[in-house]
Amino acid sequence: QVQLVESGGGLVQAGESLRLSCAASGRIFSFNNMGWYRQAPGKQRDMVATITSSGSTNYADSVKGRFTISRDNAKNTVYLQMNSLKPEDTAVYYCNAAGRRLSVSPITIYWGQGTQVTVSS
Repeated sequence: QVQLVESGGGLVQAGESLRLSCAASGRIFSFNNMGWYRQAPGKQRDMVATITSSGSTNYADSVKGRFTISRDNAKNTVYLQMNSLKPEDTAVYYCNAAGRRLSVSPITIYWGQGTQVTVSS
């Protein structure tokens, strides 16, 4: 059973920083893409940032220049450094990973349980 566990959320003031971490546990052969998504109350879940196994990144326009995604493949962990936070960044942040349990397994999409980020003005 593969699980993704997020940590690092909290309440901060506008302009401050937070770093989210997402660690995968359980038997996994490899992860392909990993990423972060967020969902504000009453809104759909949107992509924030993604990173491939080779380190290529992609960001939502709203966070470019402020957020940085990174990963540690040896630890099966993905991070999201969030700087210059704004009230509109307030949301539940979800970790996402696409992986194979065995080399011959199909790709499975995994989600974390979410961590709340609240930015006050």
